[in-house]
Amino acid sequence: MNCLRDTAAVRMATLVVLLLLGVSPPALGQQGGRSPTYRQLHMLFNEWRAFEEAPLLDGLAPDYRAATNSRRLGSLRQYQERLDAIDTTGWSISEQVDFHLVRAEMNGMLYHLTVLQPFARDPAFYASVRTSESDTPAEEGPTIDGAIRLWRYAIWPRTALDTVTPLSPDDSRRLALQLRTVPPLLQQARTNLAGSTARDLWVGGIRSFEEQSEALGVLLGRVGSTDPELVRAITEARTATDSFAQWLRDEAPSRTGPSGVGKEQYTWFLRNVLLLPFSWADEVTITKRELARAHASLRLEENRNRGLPELPVANTPEDFAALQERTLPTYLRFMEENQIVTMHPGMERAIRERFQQFSPAETRDFFSQTSHRDPLPLWTHFNHWWDHLRMRTAPHPSPIRRSPLLYNIWMHRAEGMATAMEEWMMHAGLYDQSPRSREIVWIMLIARAARGLGSLYAQSNDLTMAEAGDIHVNWIPRGWMRRDPLLGFEQHLYLRQPGYGPSYVTGGRLMEEILMERARQLGDQFTIQRFMDEVNGVGMIPPSLIYWELTGDDRMIRELQEGVGPLPPR
Repeated sequence: MNCLRDTAAVRMATLVVLLLLGVSPPALGQQGGRSPTYRQLHMLFNEWRAFEEAPLLDGLAPDYRAATNSRRLGSLRQYQERLDAIDTTGWSISEQVDFHLVRAEMNGMLYHLTVLQPFARDPAFYASVRTSESDTPAEEGPTIDGAIRLWRYAIWPRTALDTVTPLSPDDSRRLALQLRTVPPLLQQARTNLAGSTARDLWVGGIRSFEEQSEALGVLLGRVGSTDPELVRAITEARTATDSFAQWLRDEAPSRTGPSGVGKEQYTWFLRNVLLLPFSWADEVTITKRELARAHASLRLEENRNRGLPELPVANTPEDFAALQERTLPTYLRFMEENQIVTMHPGMERAIRERFQQFSPAETRDFFSQTSHRDPLPLWTHFNHWWDHLRMRTAPHPSPIRRSPLLYNIWMHRAEGMATAMEEWMMHAGLYDQSPRSREIVWIMLIARAARGLGSLYAQSNDLTMAEAGDIHVNWIPRGWMRRDPLLGFEQHLYLRQPGYGPSYVTGGRLMEEILMERARQLGDQFTIQRFMDEVNGVGMIPPSLIYWELTGDDRMIRELQEGVGPLPPR
């Protein structure tokens, strides 16, 4: 498909933003003019985003009552009709990509209101206090409007480099105002959830509120008695949280229904919201294949390394701190000297901010098992934090891509790319001086495939969440995955959010397909650095749209057309 030429002003603005980040000039699909009707899309997008956020009930908590949702569904249909009425004739590829992103978000709200319905099925949806910043563009899973993000306040350190400092008077008032929404929100939740029969979602939600109560207790301790209004808001929010958790415990025995959305509804979400050219069955096939490939590769690595000593384990805080300190320069030097990606001055700090705390052997979860031997495999997955850096310092020129897409539409790019980086950097030579570290990479892929496979069967209601966790634990070697809070968190998240569990694996395979086609197109002009910079330059969008924008081929979008249509009956 031929693209229209950019105007000089738009092209220059785009180049300035990309060059600030060190990104190469736009690839094929990014070049294009600004069609007159494209401005209609931006205007509609701004209206849509303002509408998408739930209204407030009595000026306090977001309103998720059934009557309100029904009215909003009618308004959503009108937004979709307005979108469909926009004439896209002659639009450039980048403009058409933006159109599909807005369409996907609207489909996401349709799914949210009519199928997933976390406000009516999922108690954890109402856990509004968040204690840590997600490594993805926005929080994973269904997220309540008006969430209270403690990590945005000085009293709650955001990273390993931050320290606790007192709240300013303005921040203290703002936090107290936010916390006052918790009691009325949880009172509303009891009514909204009254008809929920989703047992696993119900049981999993109990822990979410236990954690919220723990966080509020820590917050209360840090605030002390310096601000009576804030203390009162925290205390009342914690009392309401504890009462709601007990209500969940009391009601759980009567909630005996399935929690997954089923195969048809799962596939509709993949194709119409995530813009993924797969079905539920396709994802099962891919994750099974990757589980087998990773296991076979691990055994071959172990055989190859049979004469080498095991990797030493950092078993003291001092040893672990020293391991991370000496490893980080090695990683950054490898990325720069091998021209993997254009480097940015903030990249070192982005990793350093996420240094892990030491974990004793008896409490070490899966990721601590890997990082206490070699932090590099997990740091390659921390491509996430470099994505954050780019979004903050060089946001995409299009306002549609400037902020995180709604409904986790970014998941296959964010998680798929981060997971692909683990294996790609291994093949690029990152562990040439540490062959045993290659075994960690394969074990990490096994974990991604095993947990994704379990979550697929939980979404189809073939397995319970606990049985999905059995796959997760039993297929990961060396006893590194235990029945600990990490297992509960991951399987609960993947049950709450269709598509997320397998996205690490299936998204990674799609990113490889993009690499393959771009290399074929460019021939001798292809470099890994050019490819990585092109991918980073188009924003946090689904792989199908990255493929189109970088290659000019809309094949993946055409493959999705058969999935467009009304949601199948639930």
